[in-house]
Amino acid sequence: MTAPGHSPLTTAEDTTTTPPLDGERIVVVGGGMTGHRFVSRLRAQDPDGSWELTMIGEEPQQPYDRVHLSNWFSSRNADLLTLDPTVWDDPRITLVTGDAVTALDRDAQTVTTASGTVHAYDRLVLATGSWAWSPRAEGNDLPGTFSYRTVEDVERMAEWVTLRSEKVGRPLRGVVVGGGVLGLEAAAALKGMAVDTTVVEFADRLMAVQLDQGGGEMLRLLIEDLGIGVRTGVGAARFSPAADGAMGTAHLTDDSELPADIVVFSTGIRPRDKVAREAGLAIGERGGVVVGETCQTSDEIIWAIGECASFNGVCAGLVAPGNDMADVVVDSFLGGKRTHERSVEGTKLKGVGVEAAAFGDVNGLTPGALDVTFIDPFKRQYRKLVVSDDAKTLLGGVFIGDIELYSSLRPLVGRALGADPSALIAPAGAGAMPDTELPDDAVVCSCNNVAAGTVRAAVTEQGCHTIGQVKECTKAGTVCGSCVPLLTKILNKELEKSGITVSKGLCEHFAYSRAELFKLVEEGGQQTFTEVVAAYGTGRGCAVCRPVVASILSTLGAITGSRHNPVGRQLGSLQDTNDFVMANIQKDGTYSVIPAMPAGEVTPEGLMVIAQVAKDYGLYVKLNGAQRIGMFGARLEQLPEIWKRLVDAGFQSGHAYGKSLRMVKACLGTNWCRFGVQDSTTMAVALEKRYRGLRSPHKLKISVSGCARECAEAQAKDVGVIATTKGWNLFVGGNGGAQPAHGKLLVEDLDDTNLVKCIDRFLMLYIREADKLQRTARWVEEFPGGIEELRRIIVDDSLGIGEQLEESMQKHADSYVDEWAEAVYDPERRAKFVSFVNAPEKSDPGLRYVLERGQARPAAEGETETYPTPLAARQHAMATPGTAEPSGYDPTQKS
Repeated sequence: MTAPGHSPLTTAEDTTTTPPLDGERIVVVGGGMTGHRFVSRLRAQDPDGSWELTMIGEEPQQPYDRVHLSNWFSSRNADLLTLDPTVWDDPRITLVTGDAVTALDRDAQTVTTASGTVHAYDRLVLATGSWAWSPRAEGNDLPGTFSYRTVEDVERMAEWVTLRSEKVGRPLRGVVVGGGVLGLEAAAALKGMAVDTTVVEFADRLMAVQLDQGGGEMLRLLIEDLGIGVRTGVGAARFSPAADGAMGTAHLTDDSELPADIVVFSTGIRPRDKVAREAGLAIGERGGVVVGETCQTSDEIIWAIGECASFNGVCAGLVAPGNDMADVVVDSFLGGKRTHERSVEGTKLKGVGVEAAAFGDVNGLTPGALDVTFIDPFKRQYRKLVVSDDAKTLLGGVFIGDIELYSSLRPLVGRALGADPSALIAPAGAGAMPDTELPDDAVVCSCNNVAAGTVRAAVTEQGCHTIGQVKECTKAGTVCGSCVPLLTKILNKELEKSGITVSKGLCEHFAYSRAELFKLVEEGGQQTFTEVVAAYGTGRGCAVCRPVVASILSTLGAITGSRHNPVGRQLGSLQDTNDFVMANIQKDGTYSVIPAMPAGEVTPEGLMVIAQVAKDYGLYVKLNGAQRIGMFGARLEQLPEIWKRLVDAGFQSGHAYGKSLRMVKACLGTNWCRFGVQDSTTMAVALEKRYRGLRSPHKLKISVSGCARECAEAQAKDVGVIATTKGWNLFVGGNGGAQPAHGKLLVEDLDDTNLVKCIDRFLMLYIREADKLQRTARWVEEFPGGIEELRRIIVDDSLGIGEQLEESMQKHADSYVDEWAEAVYDPERRAKFVSFVNAPEKSDPGLRYVLERGQARPAAEGETETYPTPLAARQHAMATPGTAEPSGYDPTQKS
């Protein structure tokens, strides 16, 4: 269908010049990644503009990262996928969720939603995306059939697996129809939920669109190694129900059958162009809203971007072209002349546990193209380069089992390779890229269409001297992350070439980085801060370097046997308030008391001790996210009294105040849970006892999940352990907080002994080499060579330092002594716990506190108190009918 008076174009003709924005109403239809990209770029590039924008999404969630949809299974938390939510803080921008646009009136310049709401626009941007197509086979709508496209899809899948397995009383059988990228991700997700899964692909190989025959066959072997069945060259003919009417059997086109309690369709996508089609906009022959090089449609005030847009007759199903389209429209709205072009697209398999990537002309269809191939069937590796007939120009590449070269080679498509292709992919030469610079216009981040020249400009013109700064400035490496190693190489090269000196020093007193200082002190044997600063620094130190040196001396003391308590007499004065008093200070000046509870375990007797301490001292009690009981509102002089009672009852410090191990979280595992495949609780207790008190550049969190259902959220921790039927999978570099990151798979199916060895090596290497206050997520991201190089060092012991790292950790574990157990029985150390130096025995008797959700603050003049704290008074009031709440208490006030 075409618009009246419009010829049936393959690409719309951009005949008008878009005037700059001036107080206009913009409506964005679609709440996905591409729409979010448009809104965030417009906001960033026109911070003072007078326009108003309304974004309308059909899904109930805020826009989220659909590229990493499979990560939902590791956390079961859709919020972790949410794209930058600060966009919606802009008063010019309104986000509407859960209300699909159903009609477009081009004459009235309005859109109408399912709720009947009418939104007027001066400019309209269609970002409606695509929908998951499923084959028209009998039974394709039976209960137990799913698409794999949205958060709702994966939530429903997980719920079905849980309920169905409970009903049938056995492991489920699953079938994934479609062996493309999303199909394999879906299969891995089902496998992770203990579903016996088979992938059915009508083509003769997996990822048939992206891979050649050889690559597809090697990928098949790797997928089968995961325990996932593969059937190629066959399709799904029909589906029949089980006795209760739910999905029961998949009947294939070769007359064979597969038992199927759950079926997931991943057979392709179609552009969502219904609203545009019904409004008379030009539609491509294969669907999609026809757009030109500025993404303008056949209506001069309507633009289309992303998967719903047909450019040169093609609707791209990748995030990178959509992001570029969004950028082009923003540029156009602000008076620019930028146009959209399709660059060479690459594909990288994610979330499956198998390395596979490809780009360019993988099948050698270019006239005169030559294939250079390396195959190692034992290591399950396949590498192929497609080059011009003179072997100089790179045309494409396929990498299965080892994708180290992918990020470096993909930007060179259509350019001189600069090396012998056979030497590049041969085992001895793998990864040995020629030391030549990429041209400025070579795209290094295809997701965000960032060129090498843009990265270089960020370094030389905008002062970006770290990977984090480059990411923030250019947005490169912020979507799939596969380009981060290449970004690091460009950054380091540019700094070296430009002669830019980037200080690695801790502060003005030390010219060395934390890792360099660690090595120097280890070799020099210094025992005090005075000795360290005399040998390697200047001055008397500061709040930055003193805690770092204390942490280094503490770690090295444990390793060498000359143990130094980081909060003891010698090092305690180097620490900030929290470490100095071994408790977190709260906003009202009181402190928290959080004893350790490995894996969240606690005895009834222990609970009674905690309850009595909280009652006697009037402390606010709250369960925290680390599976521990926190008590809040303790005054400084009360800390030794409280901890003596806890220590005598068998509790130890939870180290909630330190740059150290905070906790090891665990699910029930095989102790109680019917889904558990390994004893996660016992493992978590063992790990916490091994790593407790371990000082590090930043706080550390570990988690152990007893099965792939991931109730302990292991992939969001610095070290995450997930049980499999064969052992344990180890993830590293996961963080929550302001910059959340999912852990990266380091190694699979470890037994107990090798699991501990790998964790020892990872943590000790991190402690030795990370920068000050650097979380493991950033350290792993910026590690030269990325997770692949870490895997070689930690798992393969490529540097021969594995035993040394393990021995260092063992010495730490052997030398551990509880810090609070030492402090409460040491009169000299107890003497420092006073609120007032001129009244060391007790607090000022005239000081009174009133309640603020369990936290104390000075009372108003004339108020009285007869309980240890106002919380005790409140508890008494709540338990005694007719007793008034303590004055100053506001039940609606939040801390």
